[in-house]
Amino acid sequence: MIFLLLCGVFAAHIMVSCKNETYSSTFTPEETQKQLNYLLETQELDSKQRYAIINQIANTKLAEQDYQGAILLLTEWVEKNPDDMYNSYWLLMTAHAYLSLGAEPVAEYYFDRILAKCPDLLVKGNSIHFMCLQNLIQISKTPSHRIKYFNELINRFPQDINTTELYLRLALEYENDNQWDQALKACELFVQQADATTIQIPGEPDAYKNARHLVDFNNSSKDWTFETLQELEAAVKKAINNRDWRALDRYKAKVNFFTMSWRQDETATNAQEEFSMGDWMIRKAHYSETLDESSNANEAYLKTWGWNTYVSTWYLYFRKINFPLDPDINGNWEWAGIYLGNKL
Repeated sequence: MIFLLLCGVFAAHIMVSCKNETYSSTFTPEETQKQLNYLLETQELDSKQRYAIINQIANTKLAEQDYQGAILLLTEWVEKNPDDMYNSYWLLMTAHAYLSLGAEPVAEYYFDRILAKCPDLLVKGNSIHFMCLQNLIQISKTPSHRIKYFNELINRFPQDINTTELYLRLALEYENDNQWDQALKACELFVQQADATTIQIPGEPDAYKNARHLVDFNNSSKDWTFETLQELEAAVKKAINNRDWRALDRYKAKVNFFTMSWRQDETATNAQEEFSMGDWMIRKAHYSETLDESSNANEAYLKTWGWNTYVSTWYLYFRKINFPLDPDINGNWEWAGIYLGNKL
């Protein structure tokens, strides 16, 4: 278990003289615990001797899965000895004991307390503060807390983390906390990283595409959007009726507009190629009177046919805009792309 490995890092074999008697490992486990407690309570010990005794007592309790006993020992010691240089380690053991009990909110409290109140220590060259932050981003459920932990990892331990991934995860936490300006800044930092286009982030298969879209959309004019789906649909149909390819070009989204088959990915290189609708309106195109039945509150499909190309049936894809950074644009609709061929 993680906490046992951490505890074992500091384990030491010592012998402490007391009134010409020597403690050794000849005692039974119960006798050993009593002797160690006696030494801790009655003897004048230096910091290393105290550390070794507390560590052995705590390790024994943890090995026996006496988590409550270990917690009581360690928290009482920290409370009575606030200046002990090893308190960050005792509280780290306490936090892991609470994790073993399934009490993640209490463990989070102790990990956070170490960061706020205790100086850092190194365990075999590894920072206790770094270990706390690693645990906190795994167990914390509060976006504002996670934002704090991600920022601290990025600022204090950039050499020990993948900053590219953490910029993306920081952006997502800002979104969860409705801090849209900060989310945009984190996305900008993410897309600027050299490996942003190739990194594989667990749970976020479209990380770069989504972040790039947010940044580019923010920097665009956004003048192609319509307040309602009905207005967008009517404008596109009117332009098709009038064979007004210039109007259709104006209505196309200017950020990440795609043209692709139903099996293709919109991030594919040829899906993002720019073209003019005038190239395909040599003859009159037609459209369905109603939107496709698969349309919903956030996206819609309009079937059209008669375009001057080998695949003459196109589904125009309309999408509701999610952009809380600008309340005047958020919730508008855009013509975001074209699917070629009949629906699969």
